[in-house]
Amino acid sequence: MDEEYDLVIVGGGCAGYPAGIYASRFNLKSIVITKLKGGLITTTDLVENYPGFISISGQELADKLEKHAVANDVEIIDDDVSEIKRNEKYFDVKLSYAEKTIKAKAIVLATGTEHRHLDVPGEKEFFGRGVSYCATCDCGFYKDKIVAVVGGSDSAAKEAMVLAQNSKKVYMFVRSKLRAEPINIDRLKANPKIEVIVGVKVKEIYGTNKVEGVLLDNGKKIELDGVFVAIGMLPQNELAKSLDVKLNEKGEIIIDKMSKTNQDGIFSAGDVTNMDWKQGIVAAAEGSIAGYSAFEYINEKFKKE
Repeated sequence: MDEEYDLVIVGGGCAGYPAGIYASRFNLKSIVITKLKGGLITTTDLVENYPGFISISGQELADKLEKHAVANDVEIIDDDVSEIKRNEKYFDVKLSYAEKTIKAKAIVLATGTEHRHLDVPGEKEFFGRGVSYCATCDCGFYKDKIVAVVGGSDSAAKEAMVLAQNSKKVYMFVRSKLRAEPINIDRLKANPKIEVIVGVKVKEIYGTNKVEGVLLDNGKKIELDGVFVAIGMLPQNELAKSLDVKLNEKGEIIIDKMSKTNQDGIFSAGDVTNMDWKQGIVAAAEGSIAGYSAFEYINEKFKKE
């Protein structure tokens, strides 16, 4: 007989863990299935806008959320979900690594996002050899070296500031406009190691065995040792598509104010949803709402059993 849960939460991050916490507080047997404990916030150097913490590392914040979930008897496993199928009133959730299927009365998709790629020559070839998508993860490899961040968002600005702590020089290649928060724009301007170049695109990343430089679309070549790509994220929506969950034009899962999708018993929260303001605290709020909505759904759907 398959193992049965009230609620299966796919994704363990700022949205997934709070969903589990609130579900457990409503006496739901819940499990978080995650291939990256803590989600992408673990790659953030400092989080300074999560209420209750003036400044905390992304990894530390994720650890605290996980401990909070565990303290509320939420089961957490390192795995991935390869398939979800609706079977009458239940869902069959197939795990990738454990090679087993578990049953659930409701689902929360908190699958998050993945990094968007430049799709230029050299990006794929030099991944891990000078091309990176995480300054927090890889900044230690570029001590006293010249690096570049591609992107103009607030996340890109933070990547540049992390790299400037160790690197000799940091370029920022911005396609159109620097869109960082004003406080971070001021920090960029005040840092003598950081040079922001607006109105350019990276046309090619070149090198031999590792990155040696970039070719810009204005024809200029700049020699450097590393390229950090920070041009946005793509929603991880494969499971949602397979369940006929409605998506918007960006591929994000459409939810209402109670984190409900168009499919009964399927809820969603976090960066994978159509909420424009992608923040850890927003994801946590959506996750808590999803946990409550799942409780209401299960209480109504299964109350006669």
